[in-house]
Amino acid sequence: MTRVYDESGKLVPVTVIQAGPCTITQVKTVETDGYNAVQLGYDEIKLSRRKKPQIGHAKKAGTTPKNYVREMRLPADVAPEVEVGQALTVSVFENEKYVDVTSTSKGKGYAGVMKRHGFAGFPASHGTERKHRAAGSISSFASDAGHGGTLKKGKRMAGHMGNRRVTTKGHSLISIDEEKRLLVVKGAIPGPAGGYCVVRSAKKA
Repeated sequence: MTRVYDESGKLVPVTVIQAGPCTITQVKTVETDGYNAVQLGYDEIKLSRRKKPQIGHAKKAGTTPKNYVREMRLPADVAPEVEVGQALTVSVFENEKYVDVTSTSKGKGYAGVMKRHGFAGFPASHGTERKHRAAGSISSFASDAGHGGTLKKGKRMAGHMGNRRVTTKGHSLISIDEEKRLLVVKGAIPGPAGGYCVVRSAKKA
């Protein structure tokens, strides 16, 4: 992340994403696969780190195996207008104003309710003894009568935090650098620095 000045002189927090070129490794259609989709591959990887079926799949597309491969589903009435082996660059976002970014969030391990859900915790004094960060009573969530003897689904408790697929929506597209293959989007995106992410045109502006 970094920051840039907008036209009015205000500082805007931004994330710089190195995007593409992404090679089209497979094109799926309703006739051949039952649905429309485009499979994209990004980032070169050694042949020794891929199995023979993956190497053959990439060779059929006239390219080398990729480290990050994802499939982009298309509506049934929209046929793919691209070819296998074609490379997509940041220029595909040239006319876009907003984008959605999907990635795997940072793993935080096993976290308590204060860190995971923002609970306030117990008072720091006045009789509280070694219970400052406890979850407190689970109240009416304690039993799910008629549906088993466990807690009701959805009760906020301690547990595994992070390391999940997260999509942040409606990032303003600040600028595009075609020469360096960079997208500059407003705000923070999920995942660590240097991690992989998927950038799509925003579904809702």
